[in-house]
Amino acid sequence: MPKEAATLPLSLAGPRADRDLYRWLYEELRAAILAGRLRPGSRLPATRDLAQTYRISRPTAVTAFEQLKSEGYVEGRAGSGTYVSQVLPDQLLQVGRMRQEKQLPHRQVALSSYARRLQPFLAPTSTRPIRAFRANLAALDLFPTTLWAQVAARRLRRVSTHLLAGGDALGYRPLREAVAEYLNTSRGVKCSAEQVLIVSGAQEALDRTARVLLNPDEPVWMEEPGYPGAAVVFHAVGAKICPVPVDDEGVDMERGIRRWRRARLVYVTPAHQFPLGVTMSLRRRLALLEWARRSGTLIFEDDYDSEYRYSGRPIPALQGLDRSGVVIFAGSFSAVLFPALRLGYLVVPTEMVEVFAAAESVSTHHPPLLEQAVLCDFITEGHFARHVRRMREVYAERLSVLLEGARERLSGLLEISNVEAGLQTVGWLKGRVIAERAAKAAAEQDVEVVALSRYASGHARKDGLILGFAAVDPKEIRRGVAALAAVLEGMRGS
Repeated sequence: MPKEAATLPLSLAGPRADRDLYRWLYEELRAAILAGRLRPGSRLPATRDLAQTYRISRPTAVTAFEQLKSEGYVEGRAGSGTYVSQVLPDQLLQVGRMRQEKQLPHRQVALSSYARRLQPFLAPTSTRPIRAFRANLAALDLFPTTLWAQVAARRLRRVSTHLLAGGDALGYRPLREAVAEYLNTSRGVKCSAEQVLIVSGAQEALDRTARVLLNPDEPVWMEEPGYPGAAVVFHAVGAKICPVPVDDEGVDMERGIRRWRRARLVYVTPAHQFPLGVTMSLRRRLALLEWARRSGTLIFEDDYDSEYRYSGRPIPALQGLDRSGVVIFAGSFSAVLFPALRLGYLVVPTEMVEVFAAAESVSTHHPPLLEQAVLCDFITEGHFARHVRRMREVYAERLSVLLEGARERLSGLLEISNVEAGLQTVGWLKGRVIAERAAKAAAEQDVEVVALSRYASGHARKDGLILGFAAVDPKEIRRGVAALAAVLEGMRGS
């Protein structure tokens, strides 16, 4: 005796004229299956009968059935018909339960020790309009987007199948050659293209180095105050972070050796210390290199924004003085051009190239190759150098506006550092004003300043404020100076 087809519990209204008929039938059948109105094993009517009942074409009904089959809702049996699947996909069952339950309990997932160390460091991204004195940001409104688009379009028009197929873990060879030439001529770095790895920015450079070189509990020297992003990476891999004070000559080697004695890795920003802006003296550089050679320590040199120096030429890299292969040199195009361009570079000693390339190949393999090619064209055609020269002039002017305003409005309240480099500077509060309180009060007046203590593990001076100027136009800088002066005047009088 033949099985009877189920009566289909579809919408009485039938398909609407403004809706695709196949889609209507598919969704009605799907909803009936998920809600249990069509039970597993139920036989569906023939497509010819469905078409006649709902006044649709048979091909429309066939298309709806085929879609349901491809997603696992129904199955066809030769010579017998179409039936609701006995076992529905797990995802679909979850959808059905979600309709009946108000809220599902959260499942506890066992995390690795690495993941647990990461959790406190999830930082929100600001999408608010630029205001005084936002730090660590370039003047994105002045980036030549039209020119970049032209370079990108030209590259895409002549893209090769070789480029589309991907590249090796070291990165796009022509870009590595361009970076090596730029670093040799502009930064005093001694390297060949074979030593250059293209990465997705400074954070990946740090993460890659930490994973290749550090085991849990191994000591890493970090400048105090210093770059929090580096501390996050080293903490995440379980390294022991050893803060070393910074003075007017850079990281204080003698105090570091007295306190910590040894290190597996030393993280420094010698050209323009983050966040104080001081330059490591030649005496300190040579002492650091010699100590690293004798102790078997490696040095990570973060050259984060050395292009922007407003008096004299950029300071040559520490790596250029290295004769023992102890320096790993890193830089990023994100701060110089725009943050969304997730491209940077690592220069590693020759004997480390293979292991760094292997580490890259098992993670990202390489950053997006087309963007690497576009950046290479942007550099080799001279646009990068011209942009840096232009922005150096713009930032020098904005720093001058900040310094002039500080002399006029902040005298006796805040003393701005005389360091003329980078995208931000540090100001020293007068009159026993606490930086954290000043930053909070300034925020209420739409002024962004960051307490220097945020960049330290607890040993930094409490009277420093970080003020960014590169991304802020002169008019907003003047407003910010006036508002900050009013805030600090009020705090001094309280």
